[in-house]
Amino acid sequence: MTPTTPNRRTFLRSSAVAGGALLVPAGLAATASAAVPQFAHGVASGDPLPDRVLLWTRVTPAPEATPGSGLGPTVEVRWEVARDPAFADVVAAGSVTTGPQRDHTVKVDAAGLAPGTAYHYRFLLDGVASASGRTRTAPATGADVAGLKLGLVSCSNWQAGYFSSYRHLAARPDLDGVLHVGDYLYEYPVGGYGARGVTIRPHVPAHEMLTLADYRQRHALYKTDPDLSALHAAVPWFITWDDHEYANDTWSDGAENHQPNEGPWAARKAAARQAYFEWMPVRQGPNGEIYRRFRWGRLAELSLLDLRSYRSKQTTPSQGDPNDPARTITGDPQMAWLKSGLSTDAQWKLVGNSVMVTPISLSNIESRFLEALGELLGLPVGSVAANADAWDGYTADRQELLGHLKDNRIANTVFLTGDIHTSWGADVPLERSSYWWNGNSAAVEFVTPSVTSDNIDDILGVAPRTVSPVAEAALAARNWHLKYVELDSHGYAVVDVNPSRVQVDWFFLADRLSPTSGVRHAKSLATLSGTQKIR
Repeated sequence: MTPTTPNRRTFLRSSAVAGGALLVPAGLAATASAAVPQFAHGVASGDPLPDRVLLWTRVTPAPEATPGSGLGPTVEVRWEVARDPAFADVVAAGSVTTGPQRDHTVKVDAAGLAPGTAYHYRFLLDGVASASGRTRTAPATGADVAGLKLGLVSCSNWQAGYFSSYRHLAARPDLDGVLHVGDYLYEYPVGGYGARGVTIRPHVPAHEMLTLADYRQRHALYKTDPDLSALHAAVPWFITWDDHEYANDTWSDGAENHQPNEGPWAARKAAARQAYFEWMPVRQGPNGEIYRRFRWGRLAELSLLDLRSYRSKQTTPSQGDPNDPARTITGDPQMAWLKSGLSTDAQWKLVGNSVMVTPISLSNIESRFLEALGELLGLPVGSVAANADAWDGYTADRQELLGHLKDNRIANTVFLTGDIHTSWGADVPLERSSYWWNGNSAAVEFVTPSVTSDNIDDILGVAPRTVSPVAEAALAARNWHLKYVELDSHGYAVVDVNPSRVQVDWFFLADRLSPTSGVRHAKSLATLSGTQKIR
């Protein structure tokens, strides 16, 4: 199905590793090539705590047990965690059963581990071992930690290119984990959303995801990608969702890309959630919530937000007021949870945030860029008001959050964001209109580009870096708090945290359409401890 209304999705058509052959850390080649048929979707780990970590895989115990089929036997799978890659020193092990009721996925919370320790893990079915993965536990809560380094990724659209960003991150020996802030997969049918309108790799199933079987099959497809498989096997992931894990521009009771003839929204939402929790190495809260928090010693605490499940419907120029105090992007319980977490004694308060918190004015942008930026940011064509799909469309919640930081003198809050397919670095001002003269900033925000999804040069149908610099200069001139914007490139970022600063390095792909794309280091920005500003 092709959506019927314009939106940013339907309109959108140093240590860098130069690409050639598939590059993965030693011992992970089998995982990257998915060489074990019983474990064709690889292995993954996530949500590390000081004494445990989630381990994930999917088994295929019989030919008919294909993803989403609801067929195949219930089987017993063994898991092992060891200190060494040969599994001579196994420190934790056990068995679990899985079957068609959970699409033959396996998710184990491996407990009793030592804090701040690297481990190897694997699964066994009928004596056949999966490829092994590497993971690590978080440091003890009170530990003095020298650093934390995370890959930051978002918007990985299978149909729009290849996941070379994942390959380059998997080749790095220095990462503690990966933070994926949403749009891990996309719901569209074949041809529904590609690279400048061209489908590079067709989706399975060929139609738009609507049912539980559809969502299971699409998750399975993405996990056959060798670069994604390699990165899952290399390090633990911290993951939250945005909208395309359900449907474009999701809100609490619906989505732009859900039509009445597609059945009840509640049924589609339940199917998407069930498949997600089956196929992803993430924990669910006691009431099914996905917002959750992780501590990295005294150095950092990472809060992962869910800004789709609880939000009010997005405003339009003719309907709804973004300043209405009744409107919410977080919901009251999550806002209270977030504010309490930001009062932690950890030095850095990192927030995994799916959509931009920074206010952006587009009022001096010429029309062609305004139209393209409007679509990319979720604005109605021609509007110069607010970014209705991000925190700009929910200003009461943003003021409550930033006011909490100001009133409680909370320093060192860093928002790590995706969604808009482009690269941004900004101070987060208490008031955008007064920042130009008082410079008051409550936090900083760093936005990673898309892994593959279309951005501004793709929207305009021009060569990269030929016209977008004009729009970038106009944005910077109107928004003094904006310290960096790049609207064309695809890639990823690396977040490097130590006691004195958080630095973000952007890496841009040479060609998202090439499965062997190289990458280059493009930009570095940092915020120093205690400043709430980008240097």
